[in-house]
Amino acid sequence: MVGRNEPCPCGSGKKYKKCCQAKQSISIEEVQIEELERILQNFYDEYPKREDVSEYLDMVDKWRKSLDAYLVEEMIEAVVVDEFFFHRKPEIWQGYLEKQRKKIVRPSVLQVLKSWTSPRVFIGEVIAVEEGYMTVKSVLEDETIFLRRESEKPVPVGVHLYCFILPDGTLRKAYYLAVSSLIFFPKDHEKVFTTFSERFAADKTVSASLYLKENGAAFWELLGKDGYDGGEFTDFEAGVLLKTASFLDEKERDPDSLLEVVEDYLVELQPNARKEVAIAAGAIRFGQENGLFEPLDMTIKEIADWFEVSTSSLNKYYKDLNEYYVKKNAK
Repeated sequence: MVGRNEPCPCGSGKKYKKCCQAKQSISIEEVQIEELERILQNFYDEYPKREDVSEYLDMVDKWRKSLDAYLVEEMIEAVVVDEFFFHRKPEIWQGYLEKQRKKIVRPSVLQVLKSWTSPRVFIGEVIAVEEGYMTVKSVLEDETIFLRRESEKPVPVGVHLYCFILPDGTLRKAYYLAVSSLIFFPKDHEKVFTTFSERFAADKTVSASLYLKENGAAFWELLGKDGYDGGEFTDFEAGVLLKTASFLDEKERDPDSLLEVVEDYLVELQPNARKEVAIAAGAIRFGQENGLFEPLDMTIKEIADWFEVSTSSLNKYYKDLNEYYVKKNAK
């Protein structure tokens, strides 16, 4: 019998628990989740239909007038498409669901679809993160949900997020999935959520769901005025990544493999460094010693001098990154 943490006998190089054991233990629930994901994906593949495109583009133009100074067109369109389907023209979604119900034979899937008639916006703060779900508290009301994670990329506690949500298909209370775009906001913009919450509290005439429906563009405009441009990293994190990439570009080395590790390190561990260049310098030594780019003919001191940091600062973040990398690969 193969142990869960032993190499998989298929020769993939992965641990058995990460490879064939997972393939051999697909549950009915997982099959159901795959079917629900297919239903969601097919919706975005098929809609909007030609007769709805003009009205959708009119809505994009309206939002663009207040947001194009802050966000790229692709992001505006991605946000507006869900607003269009679920707030402006909900009958499109509901008609699609009705067609799906006629095709579905699995009773458990039909039961889930009955709960999917009205996707809603959720803006919240991540207060805990587990392997498959994160616990998220609404910024507008006393509601906490468990939101399915879309990938294994680390999610730090304390960041805010935005998405439209639906019950996740497990039939557990308060368990949801993101319908399409799940957007995380760097911690630089925390005050926006306080302001938005205060505005809602001052308007005692509407529910949270109606307030979100009527003030979607205003929420994104608040973010834009606070400097949000669609990036997922804080200014400090972006600075570390830029300085790391710039160094490797100058040395004609491919930065992608190293940046992937550094991104996760920054997001997950939130290092409290005084200077961006200290982490960047440590990252270069880490990348070189772990073979994440073609070797450089530079000593540790020469790398530190290039970034204008001390070798002790460089070594501190080299060790931090190395420990993080070892622990991550041991999971």
